[in-house]
Amino acid sequence: MSVQVRPATPDRWSDLVTVFGRRGKDPSWCWCRLFLRPATCEASEPADNRDALRREITHAALPPGLLAYAGDHPVGWTRVGPRSDFPRVSGNRALAKVLTEDPGVWWVTCFAVDSRHRRSGVGSALLKAAVEFAREHGATAVEGHPVDVAALSAARVGGSGIFTGTVAMFSAAGFTEVARTYPTRPVMRLLL
Repeated sequence: MSVQVRPATPDRWSDLVTVFGRRGKDPSWCWCRLFLRPATCEASEPADNRDALRREITHAALPPGLLAYAGDHPVGWTRVGPRSDFPRVSGNRALAKVLTEDPGVWWVTCFAVDSRHRRSGVGSALLKAAVEFAREHGATAVEGHPVDVAALSAARVGGSGIFTGTVAMFSAAGFTEVARTYPTRPVMRLLL
């Protein structure tokens, strides 16, 4: 399957809603906004994350993420940007112990792939495109905090359990492990 990746621009909003599927109807669902909230933010605060992401995409000087297409059909999304733009990354105590301050580092926060297109290279195409996008915009490195599926005790893991990507996917893209925050959660880095 051939996958094309494009920036998430205002004219592609309906494609992003399609990627999120049934969750796209719920404005309080994450909508890839989790990493933007301060670590001290109350989880019980009602939020219209859908509208917030739409406004962000509409007004962003730089698209906050990328969309994957199989033909003309939108099948995936990833958010990527400077690590310093994600308070939930910099404010995470476990990550703070292993990360050093570096304004040139970009972070890939999450992936959403249509369930009918999982295990077909969509996530890998998104990660590769995220690296190129970061490189084109001056990043010195790209990092992520994927799941080490091999270290999990569950025999099968659903998409919501690996929304930050997998170690195998990051390793295949040339990333190397630089630290672990938990036995199943490495920090992976690719120097550019």
